[in-house]
Amino acid sequence: MNNPKRIDSDYSDNYTETGLWDKLSHFAKSAGREVVEKALILFYAASDPDTPKRSKMIIFSALGYFILPLDAIPDFTPILGFSDDLGAIALALATVAAHIKSEHRQAAKSKTAQWFGEA
Repeated sequence: MNNPKRIDSDYSDNYTETGLWDKLSHFAKSAGREVVEKALILFYAASDPDTPKRSKMIIFSALGYFILPLDAIPDFTPILGFSDDLGAIALALATVAAHIKSEHRQAAKSKTAQWFGEA
């Protein structure tokens, strides 16, 4: 069930906007720029009223998995801790790619630059 290549709709129950911002604010540096930026792209896509409901459910599942405190590889595990989260996020991005707009990418890039500095 905790296979990062499978996005289970049950994980969407773990998603809340507050939970996402809490996770990002506490773990941004250890998760790394790539995980944070990709998670933010999904967040901004899900916040867009034009994004179809099915795509939002996929996004909420991936972000719910990211927020979940216990997952396949615990987030506090050095080096590998967020690799399963990145896998779930990357799969969601690939699945909903047709609904990712340049505005979503730009908003994520701007927020990531605030936290990490310019790339």
